Amino acid sequence: MVKVLILGGTGEARALAAALVERPDTEVVSSLAGRVRDPKLPVGDVRVGGFGGPEGLADWLAAERIDAVVDATHPFAQRISASAAQAATRSGVPLLMLRRPGWSARPGDDWHWVDDLPAAARLLPTVGERVFLTTGRQGLAEFADCPGWFLVRCVDAPEPPTPAQMRLLLDRGPYTVDGERALMTEHRIDVLVTKDSGGSLTVAKLDAARDLGLPVVIVRRPPTPDVEKVATVDAAVAWLDRSGRGLDQ
Repeated sequence: MVKVLILGGTGEARALAAALVERPDTEVVSSLAGRVRDPKLPVGDVRVGGFGGPEGLADWLAAERIDAVVDATHPFAQRISASAAQAATRSGVPLLMLRRPGWSARPGDDWHWVDDLPAAARLLPTVGERVFLTTGRQGLAEFADCPGWFLVRCVDAPEPPTPAQMRLLLDRGPYTVDGERALMTEHRIDVLVTKDSGGSLTVAKLDAARDLGLPVVIVRRPPTPDVEKVATVDAAVAWLDRSGRGLDQ
């Protein structure tokens, strides 16, 4: 029996768990950080909560006899990815990073790239006054002193500080272009702020912004550890097969 740890709460992590859990010679454990109150759970065994840093994760990998780790966390989950890389080195367990590609601009897009949320907050006064903010509930403090009005969409309610003029919308994808266009029109949005999360679940907001001729402020992805990377679930399964650890069907 081969034991695989999947780090993540992403759609790719759930799809990978579903692809592996039916294999009779494979045991899958998915780990969620526990930051979302009602997460979508993958099939198979699930653990929720942190490991106590790279040392704690390395100890857990050894204690649980993990044969391979796939980091399928969110592209902006920088801390856990760094911990996974350090823990894999300490424990000698093979590690793969599964990252969906980022978004690419299309004709008609008016994108403004920034390195982080503080840079996005500094840029906002020059591009718009009615902001559709879709960067998640963490980091809203960076926009607390920004002028203008904000429509903030996230899965769970944020804690203060938050923008002074704000309407909160609790929702999760997938979204439609028609729905996003109607939302932006209803609230007279003149600028969209997002992270380069990639994927299809939330790309509709970019299509809607293009249709409406709105500028988009996009936060670049943080750097990733120097580990092997793939962009699809199929490639991750192939990597596990090539590892020579009995994962072939």
